[in-house]
Amino acid sequence: MSREGLNDAEAGNQPPEQDAARAALDAARKEAEENRDKYLRAAAELDNFRKRAARDLETARKFGAERLAQALLPVRDSLAAGLAASSAGDPKAVIQGQEATLRLLDDALAAAGVTEIDPKGEPFDPAKHEALTVVPSDEVEPNSVLEVIQKGYQLHDRLLRAARVIVARARDDGAGA
Repeated sequence: MSREGLNDAEAGNQPPEQDAARAALDAARKEAEENRDKYLRAAAELDNFRKRAARDLETARKFGAERLAQALLPVRDSLAAGLAASSAGDPKAVIQGQEATLRLLDDALAAAGVTEIDPKGEPFDPAKHEALTVVPSDEVEPNSVLEVIQKGYQLHDRLLRAARVIVARARDDGAGA
């Protein structure tokens, strides 16, 4: 008998160990194929997620100021009406229009999460205030804000602009002179 003939003869008469090994190999191949399929699906889902996140981010960048812009449109309309009133020559109407416009602007900023920093009389905070000068004063505690030159603003907890202030210090009593 040839060697090939023995292998053919043995193929029909395999020991149980070979059958078990072949079954284990087939199971491993099936599991590998399932894992490959799961991997390809997960990779596709991740790719779709990345693309969706990129689109969402681009949309947010493009239209992120939409709410603020909508809130500012009435302010623009009020300014236009104020200009029309000023050309009519009624100073009282112009002042009322400016006050109404300022209220509209404050409301629009508040709706966007912008809050005013007006620290008069409060302790000086270098994280929120910019000291323009320090002057002697008996009106407020030393190292407190004596006067606000320009109000500051913050968006939620982030500082947009520091308040520009004059800070008080204790008066010299003249004993050192």
